[in-house]
Amino acid sequence: MDEIDLEERFCAHNYAPLPVVLSHAKGVWAWDVEGTRYLDMMSAYSAVSHGHAHPVLVAALAAQAQRLGVVSRAFYSDRLGPFLKRLCDLTGLDGAIPMNTGAEAVETAIKAARRWGYRVKGIPSGRAEIIVADGNFHGRTTTIVGFSSEAEYRADFGPFAPGFVSVPFGDIEAVRRAITPNTCAVLFEPIQGEAGVVLPPDGFLRQLRTVCNEAHVLMLLDEVQSGLGRTGKWFAFQHENIVPDGIALGKALGGGLLPVSAFVASAEIIDLFEPGSHGSTFGGNPLAATIGLAALDVMDDEDLPGRSAELGEYFLARLHAIHSPLIREVRGRGLWIGVEMHPGTITAHDLALRMLRRHILVKETRDTVLRFAPPLVIDRAEIDLAVSAFKAVIAEAETEAAAAVAPSN
Repeated sequence: MDEIDLEERFCAHNYAPLPVVLSHAKGVWAWDVEGTRYLDMMSAYSAVSHGHAHPVLVAALAAQAQRLGVVSRAFYSDRLGPFLKRLCDLTGLDGAIPMNTGAEAVETAIKAARRWGYRVKGIPSGRAEIIVADGNFHGRTTTIVGFSSEAEYRADFGPFAPGFVSVPFGDIEAVRRAITPNTCAVLFEPIQGEAGVVLPPDGFLRQLRTVCNEAHVLMLLDEVQSGLGRTGKWFAFQHENIVPDGIALGKALGGGLLPVSAFVASAEIIDLFEPGSHGSTFGGNPLAATIGLAALDVMDDEDLPGRSAELGEYFLARLHAIHSPLIREVRGRGLWIGVEMHPGTITAHDLALRMLRRHILVKETRDTVLRFAPPLVIDRAEIDLAVSAFKAVIAEAETEAAAAVAPSN
């Protein structure tokens, strides 16, 4: 069996990978088992924002792995405190709970919000409600898929936990109407990634901050994908000069080497946890904390948020200049861009396959949106390569569409 056959035979079919077998990578480039080089415009959904095998992060990983890896939080370590202090300094919040995956960070946020609702706001036991957004994607645990609006995420996984109320994304009046005395939190992505890089109206986060303050409701943001430089600032909420009550972080926090996540929040929330109320054997382990701190330092030292802002503007401009009847909209912020196709023209999956043949790694989200989210270390020449390939693919698809409707002789 070759590599694809082996994976198809022994791995659950919960993904639909593109037909390429990658063996190694460096920076923004990845190579398959036959030595063909590909430009990575995915960066593992922002987990590889620093680029593949960043030398500083690899060195930090190797050094710490030889000192101390995992001891569980039954003991203190010399690595966790400095890492969490750095996170708090960057976010403007007071404390954090380290976990492993982004979904764990969101689950932690949900538990924290409910406990705050009961112990601080005084919501009757078992009645706490959290407002979420239509089109959300916060992970795939049973609690989280229970409040998804996507049928395929929910199918045959119930029964689901109650206590979630969904409203249209970006609709501040819908949020106001949904708030009741039992509402403990609003949990939103500042930009919806899996929905197709969907931005809310300008000023929405500021309005949401005001509404939450007035209603005595927590404002919680899932910045697992949007955080850590992806949108051109450290965190997407900084575009509107507000500070949420809590944020879920992950993906890029692990430097492309390890799963590292955290829920960072105000003292009023974090201080509600006590021994036994939450935990994870691997959460906050010395190896993960070392990588997390190094990832933050590299992002700062190389000004990756600034690169994302500058190159994202350039990338968006290049894509906006492509005029095609197939393209419905180009949207994004920083190096996080979605190109939406008109329904019924060409699927985003077809586009991803065509881009693969031109040695560009990119993937669809939903049926109609092709998402570009390269490592933040990409340069203009590499962006130009991706844009040139995309232009060629669009031109190819237009020609085929025209031929399909042309009258026969």
